Amino acid sequence: MQDLDSDLLRTFLAVAGTGSITEGARRIGRSQSATSLQIMRLEEVLGRAVFARTGRGVALTDAGQRLMPVARDVTGRLDVALRDITSDGLRGKLRLGIPDDHGRAKLAQILGAFAQSHPQVELEVTCSLSTEFPALLSRGQLDLAVHEVETPGPREEVIHGDPTCWVTSSFQDLAAADPVPVALFDRACWWRDAAIAALESRSKPYRIVFSSQSVAGVTAAVEAGIAVGLLGRSSLTDHMRVLGAGQGFPEMPVSRLVVATAAHADETLAGTMTAAIRAAFRD
Repeated sequence: MQDLDSDLLRTFLAVAGTGSITEGARRIGRSQSATSLQIMRLEEVLGRAVFARTGRGVALTDAGQRLMPVARDVTGRLDVALRDITSDGLRGKLRLGIPDDHGRAKLAQILGAFAQSHPQVELEVTCSLSTEFPALLSRGQLDLAVHEVETPGPREEVIHGDPTCWVTSSFQDLAAADPVPVALFDRACWWRDAAIAALESRSKPYRIVFSSQSVAGVTAAVEAGIAVGLLGRSSLTDHMRVLGAGQGFPEMPVSRLVVATAAHADETLAGTMTAAIRAAFRD
């Protein structure tokens, strides 16, 4: 009797979850041909097809539908067993604040990896405007927070630096407009303060035509050719052009992403999470 390998089940779940051999292969980090071979091997073991090929990808057959709950249960139990056996015994509760826009996807990956490595740690995550984090830390409502500053303060470790610059749409030149239309953050933060100070120093008229709470909003306004905006270089796209001294825009400061630790935080928990975030951004 042939064995039903858990690796084959994971490949099956990846393809079933995406409805595509190609997307399933991308999810598990294998080539399309290797993934196809694994599905063929699974179907050989079972003696029947688990997928029916369609014009849009693949769909589960009756055998595939019967296999689905079994595959989820088996791989889930194996994952739990691995976490329990390899767990370092770290326990407790950590309240973490992460920004609503900057690096959200990367931070979400870090949290997922942390939760798998330290299953006994209870994570309570607040995802909101990072301007609220310093007050939440000082009031004891957060243990750790990731946010952007111009100048780091006590108990703040810099994990990433992102130069800021003025940008405009690649398709429309707004630098010479009179007044210059500007897109800014609508919340009180050093980004907004620095932008307004720089605009005032130019001694040329400007008007705020677009306000947003997020980087995505300012980015959309710039790409649409509505306004110039101040963005980090990591947020620039192919549809933008950087404005500099030649267009009358001054050099702007570096935005520093920091991990801030509350004075009351558990040093072991906070230190372990900080190390995970630090390592991820370094990579």
